[in-house]
Amino acid sequence: MILVLLVVMIVYYQKAHERSFMGFAQQKAHERSFMGFAPRSIIMPPPEPRWYHITTHTYGAWLHGDDRSFRTRHHREHIEGDYKHRPPQGQYTTQLERSRKLLKQPPVTIPADLRPVVGIAMLEKLQEYGAQVLCLCVNGQHVHFLAKMPSGPTPRLWTAYAKREATFRLKALNWTGKLWAVRNKIIPIKDRKHQLNVFHYILRHEQEGGWVWDFRTATTK
Repeated sequence: MILVLLVVMIVYYQKAHERSFMGFAQQKAHERSFMGFAPRSIIMPPPEPRWYHITTHTYGAWLHGDDRSFRTRHHREHIEGDYKHRPPQGQYTTQLERSRKLLKQPPVTIPADLRPVVGIAMLEKLQEYGAQVLCLCVNGQHVHFLAKMPSGPTPRLWTAYAKREATFRLKALNWTGKLWAVRNKIIPIKDRKHQLNVFHYILRHEQEGGWVWDFRTATTK
């Protein structure tokens, strides 16, 4: 019985350690400090970088109940279809109307003359943090970019910082109100074929009136 309990405790500790090493380390440092020992800094190797296709939307651009389909947070509710295979027309009308009533302002569309401002702001901020950006586009209600950066929480954080920088620059041009939706869609790139498909997909947004940048010419279109 004691052996079984010991095995269970070891497995539990290993899992807990894998889930939150930094939280565990910070807790132990706090305990050492409380007992009079100076906490030692813990040097962690940087997360392995990888490529990501990241999409973010403007405020109110894609609502709960949208006809193009949608997803609930953490997939709490099963939603039929996706933007390529849309659900039956009107299936989620009730949810859509409720979402519209909850909006604090009308949905945002970035004017064509401000799209370069948004794109350059985001690009420069991402590069400042060390992201290797291959291409980026800004359309009226969404932004796509393909970039290599450390895994873990970094893609979400760096995207948030880039969005914040774009907001600052628009406010300097007298922009008022909200600009961005809260969350982003972050898709890890699986392989070279996937990377190329995303790269050309982003560049095609120029045909829709989007502002486009890519690394080959390092110029805006």
